[in-house]
Amino acid sequence: MLIAIPFLIILGFGLTYIPHQVVNIHPSEVSKITVFDGNTGYDMEITHQSDIQHMINNLNKVTFQKGKPSVGYMGFSFSTAIYNHKGKVIKELIINSPETIRYKGFFYKDKNHSIDYEYIEYLFRRNSQ
Repeated sequence: MLIAIPFLIILGFGLTYIPHQVVNIHPSEVSKITVFDGNTGYDMEITHQSDIQHMINNLNKVTFQKGKPSVGYMGFSFSTAIYNHKGKVIKELIINSPETIRYKGFFYKDKNHSIDYEYIEYLFRRNSQ
């Protein structure tokens, strides 16, 4: 019995490293997405349904592998918050690159580089005009 408890704890922690989706949200549940650009200091609020749909569908498709802890690391690219129609944050994450996010204290990697990082950059350029 004493051996089973530590084994179950280690097994439970190890299962968190199985590749999985971090975002699983239906776009119609989202009222807005806020993004703060850590490189420039600018922020934007995304409310156009087509932009929300593009971003959420993209993030829903990505499978992430949990990596090392992100505690103590400074700097980021896009701090992102996703809101429901009641104005409540339903998901917060940091998009660092086309293949890396920070979520709940860990780095997560996508080996396929499928985060549409360029689309977020495009939205910042479009909103700054």
